[in-house]
Amino acid sequence: MTQRKVFRFRMEPTKAQEESLLRMAGARRWAWSWALARRKEVYATTGRILPIAQLSAELTALKRQPQTAWLRDVDSQLLQQALKDLDRAYNAFFSKRARFPRFKSKKKDKPGFRIPQRIKVEGSKVYVPKVGWVRIRQSQPIDCPIKGATFKRDTDGHWYVTLTAEFEIPDLPLPPANPDKVVGIDLGLKDFLVLSDGTRITTPKFYRKGLEKIRKAQRALSRKKKGGRNWEKALKRLRKIHAKIRNQRQDFLHKLTTELVQRYDGLCIEDLSLEGMARTKLSQSVLDAAFGEFRRMLEYKALWYRKHLVVVDRYFPSSRLCRECGTVNPALTLSDRVWTCECGAVHDRDLNAAQNIRAVGMQRIPVAVGHTETLNAWGVSVRPARSGQETTNQESHRL
Repeated sequence: MTQRKVFRFRMEPTKAQEESLLRMAGARRWAWSWALARRKEVYATTGRILPIAQLSAELTALKRQPQTAWLRDVDSQLLQQALKDLDRAYNAFFSKRARFPRFKSKKKDKPGFRIPQRIKVEGSKVYVPKVGWVRIRQSQPIDCPIKGATFKRDTDGHWYVTLTAEFEIPDLPLPPANPDKVVGIDLGLKDFLVLSDGTRITTPKFYRKGLEKIRKAQRALSRKKKGGRNWEKALKRLRKIHAKIRNQRQDFLHKLTTELVQRYDGLCIEDLSLEGMARTKLSQSVLDAAFGEFRRMLEYKALWYRKHLVVVDRYFPSSRLCRECGTVNPALTLSDRVWTCECGAVHDRDLNAAQNIRAVGMQRIPVAVGHTETLNAWGVSVRPARSGQETTNQESHRL
């Protein structure tokens, strides 16, 4: 199975190199807008869409004209990639996955471009065609063949390179050597996550901690005349604050998800309705926690490390289900952090949910040889069902 891996590094170009990068980004923006105008023009007169092959031929011919001879100073693959990106945007529009493509704006769109080939990384430097070797902050080695690169200037004013690499992994993950290496994960707002083994990770709340700085920067921006130099400086300060919060959150999620997939052989999480949670009065806390990004990272890292990831149905009553007797507590509210079951068992809400999620997930994870009779939290065998035999979930009979 071929999988993609992405490396993102901050670039440190010289002033001359940054001007070249901006020139390349401008050429990409021009090629996109020119191709979009040509397609709209042809469609208005003939009622058909201009094929990408004809667009490519016309773009090549423009290099021989005096008015557009400057295109020869730009990498040819960059211009062709702009046409492919436009064609992909058209397909997304006709598939009703995106809006109709619009013209690129120098003020509104971030400077950036893509090059599919001839990208090399050596000695903490990346080779950009027509620009040369540019120094990067390489935080990790690249152990896979590079298949393409995207260069973009972020809102904080720094240039970043995103390298796409491919590598081969086996189709199926290995079964856990020890069922104790399978963990249930309950996500929340008080604690970011609670594991079934009792481990708790406090919610960092990066956005809330930086909210006062954001408000102060926004007030300073509102006092400036829009479009002026002071307004541009104030906007840059505000963007730097947002960029720092975003980087802190990404760093936290990357370190946490990597630690989880390296420590455990199987991970069981709950399928949360993030869109519904984002429409409640807790929306700011939900969006700040970035549960969706956490799950996305966990999914692809579990695939890379050949670990099992089980997603439990969102309607499973993980918090309200007693792990001792299987009774559901319908009166449990969000404010009840500890509750007592009719059987006398006292449960911590989050820990109980994590253990119940693990119990359900264990029934869907094959166990290694030598542990075929391993039981889950309810004493149910987690041996995989035979071919043609349906797996019976004991908890479904108790609901």
